[in-house]
Amino acid sequence: MITTLKPLALLLALATPLLADSTVEKRQSGYATQFIIRNSCPAPVNLYIGSQFDSTLPVGGNTTKFSYIYTELFFTDANGGNPNGAGTTRAGFFDDGYYYIVKDEVGPLNTGLSIIPARTPSNGYCVSATCLQNNCTTAFNSIPARFPPVNEFSPPPTPPYYRCPELNTTYSITFCPDGGWPLKGSFRIKPGYGAVNKCLEVRGGVVANGTPVQIYDCNGTPAQEWYVGRGSTKVQLAGTNFCLDAGAVPANGVGLKIWECYDNLPAQQWYFTSDNRIALEGQGQCLDLPSGDLSNARQVQTWQCTDNDFNQVWSI
Repeated sequence: MITTLKPLALLLALATPLLADSTVEKRQSGYATQFIIRNSCPAPVNLYIGSQFDSTLPVGGNTTKFSYIYTELFFTDANGGNPNGAGTTRAGFFDDGYYYIVKDEVGPLNTGLSIIPARTPSNGYCVSATCLQNNCTTAFNSIPARFPPVNEFSPPPTPPYYRCPELNTTYSITFCPDGGWPLKGSFRIKPGYGAVNKCLEVRGGVVANGTPVQIYDCNGTPAQEWYVGRGSTKVQLAGTNFCLDAGAVPANGVGLKIWECYDNLPAQQWYFTSDNRIALEGQGQCLDLPSGDLSNARQVQTWQCTDNDFNQVWSI
């Protein structure tokens, strides 16, 4: 069923600020944007738009909405989410074609989420935004208060900002785009396929910049618990703000360490592949166990990613 969301009253024209403020400037664009909301989760989900319950989407179901405004958030309270949006993965939109994902800063996601504009991606614009795990780098930890200014010379924004400047763009919002609920909790990362009792560990449990990351007997300590997800991910020591870090110049034989986590830092941008490698995004270097040595305190390293290299296989 197609419904129309009630538009806000037009605001008086204001001088353009240096940065657009999403909390006070709720502008209209003069045309309604179409949103197609889909449920790919393994159970029905309740759809909320803003703070209002809208409808229940069956498994595989969808609904279409039209809106003139860009301040409403789309979300579901399924799988531990909340009707008020707190601690819940949300899809957001703003004027000038901006779109974004918001996730809870600490807790696990209730659902994965994707936003896909019905436009061909070009030069960094109109690309898909997807977040499947809490440590994804493609989502904000809170609703952004400001957006980069836009003019004819504006470059494409850096994620977690996304923008599709084409007018009358339809957006597809999908809950659980990978077909399942997100993994919850922390994980031990083991070399190979997990047959040996060895785990990736922060040496001595010292949570500080520069502490080496090594292999050690699995012992259930916090030094061996990590937040990591499939696809684009940080490899973050659970319960801390420290991440697996490859340094400023990743190369063969460079020892890995932990460092304070930063968004969009190339040294901390990893990709957990379908064939169980943990690779630095776009750099051709993988998390590597030197010579396959399983001795306690053996520091792990980066090494050129190589197909069928068992020293670069990791399991959770």
